[in-house]
Amino acid sequence: MSEFVRNIRLWFAPEQVRDEGGTPDYRFSLANERTFLAWLRTALALIGGGFAVDQFLPDLRWAWRVGLALALLGAGVLCSLRAVNHWVRCERAIRRGEDLPASRFPALLSLVVAVVAVVMVVVVLVGWEG
Repeated sequence: MSEFVRNIRLWFAPEQVRDEGGTPDYRFSLANERTFLAWLRTALALIGGGFAVDQFLPDLRWAWRVGLALALLGAGVLCSLRAVNHWVRCERAIRRGEDLPASRFPALLSLVVAVVAVVMVVVVLVGWEG
């Protein structure tokens, strides 16, 4: 079974993580959980921003409004899925005494948010109707 599939199975059966390695200091597991929750808050904020763009900018040209809203909504979906995957990967690494896994996702998410922000700045400076 591939590592990716194993991680996905652990999303729905986290008690199986206990089968790997030893029991870590609980503070590490709790810190991992807080990080997971921070990622979920970020995902919720992105999803809320996507809905806000769609609902509160009716004068914005349809293609721009939908494009920006979908970019934010998509980033929120990816962020929520990445949160649980990262939690499982980190929990396994903590239990095994390994280095925490590296991730390019924060850089990718930052770029998406930055691009949407720059487009929004241009829309505000140029005007709503383009």
